[in-house]
Amino acid sequence: MQRTQGPLRSSLNRTVRSLSQSSAFSQTFLYRNFLHSYRLSTHSHIHQQSQLALYNTLQIRPIVASIYPTQKTILVREMSTSQKTNPENEGSDFSTRSTPSSTPDFILDLAKHDLTETDLKNAHDLLVDIAMDGGKMMLEAEHEFLIIAATKNNTSDVVTKYDKQIEAMVENRTRAAYPRFGFLGEETFKHGTKLADSPTFVCDPIDGTLNFSKGVPNCAISLGLTLNKKTVVGVVYNPFRGDLYTAIKNQGSFLTKTMTGTKIKLPMQPVPPPMPDLNACLVAVEWGNQRSGPNWALRTDVHNKLLTSKTEGGAMCKSVRSNGSAALDFCYVAQGILDVFWEGGVWIWDVCAGWIILEEAGGIVASANPGDWDPTLEGRLYFAVRNAKREEQKAVVEELWNIMGDRKFQY
Repeated sequence: MQRTQGPLRSSLNRTVRSLSQSSAFSQTFLYRNFLHSYRLSTHSHIHQQSQLALYNTLQIRPIVASIYPTQKTILVREMSTSQKTNPENEGSDFSTRSTPSSTPDFILDLAKHDLTETDLKNAHDLLVDIAMDGGKMMLEAEHEFLIIAATKNNTSDVVTKYDKQIEAMVENRTRAAYPRFGFLGEETFKHGTKLADSPTFVCDPIDGTLNFSKGVPNCAISLGLTLNKKTVVGVVYNPFRGDLYTAIKNQGSFLTKTMTGTKIKLPMQPVPPPMPDLNACLVAVEWGNQRSGPNWALRTDVHNKLLTSKTEGGAMCKSVRSNGSAALDFCYVAQGILDVFWEGGVWIWDVCAGWIILEEAGGIVASANPGDWDPTLEGRLYFAVRNAKREEQKAVVEELWNIMGDRKFQY
């Protein structure tokens, strides 16, 4: 646990000692009193590490979730008050979804579903193992001169036998390890299915199938775990480059170069370079498979204005990149090699894992449509922005929204 300062550290140490020797009800009562005293102190908020240490000491998940609902309400109120007094949150235009989520809410989310951080770590490790095995299946197909791809909606939207085989493997292994968790996969998805609050694995067996089928090595297996419709674990693996991106909520995100074993904490530049406007940005965009109608007209117009000179009313961004994989676009923004990614029309399995990898690297996700700082995983509208000063992130998002004007994607 990170060392805290002065009276707070003494209070925390006393609380932890007391908690370790107390009954369940006493643990909850002591924790509530600690939060209440802390709120009245001169400190603005409880450090995340301290909160997590207390939670791990209490093991309160059955207490606050089921045995003592009244005490759970007290904890929610005290934690919410503590969060509101954090000066970093005051005056922010970013919602709790588009900024790193508060630890107290996360603790209660875990407790509600009878989970601990250890459970998340175990799920993370399982998804890494599965992703590595899925990557081997992708590599074994590389010898094929042309991978046969069947069309779904049109010739730009394809599926291969490897998509189906990998997803079946992922579903079988996750269900065997976590039978009470849900599963949502691209190839078995039924329209109308909604993401549940309960723990759910989300799978894109090959994100970038068109690239994969043509031998373009920019594709990945993307695996996420959601809780209360938010990603808490993310794993994205591109076996052709040996790039493994991983994240667990509140524990940071990492890039592991599997060919060398090198593990790098993201973002790669801890002190982010300035990003005052879109003119300073390398922008990721995709083209989608809908090539007519108002959504297509809006997409191509925004792409054009991103590149157009400022003298002609454009943003004059550095350039645009189309990688063919939304999962990797999110990871590249998290890594810092791309600055932003603007996209409408992709699906939850395309962005689920990348979302937490980006957030844990200091990035944010706003909506691709103007005015919405609070996008959902299922909303199909995403504007990913790399780690930067909050005011710079806000300025870049609003500049692109201004390009769109009153127009919006309709998905």
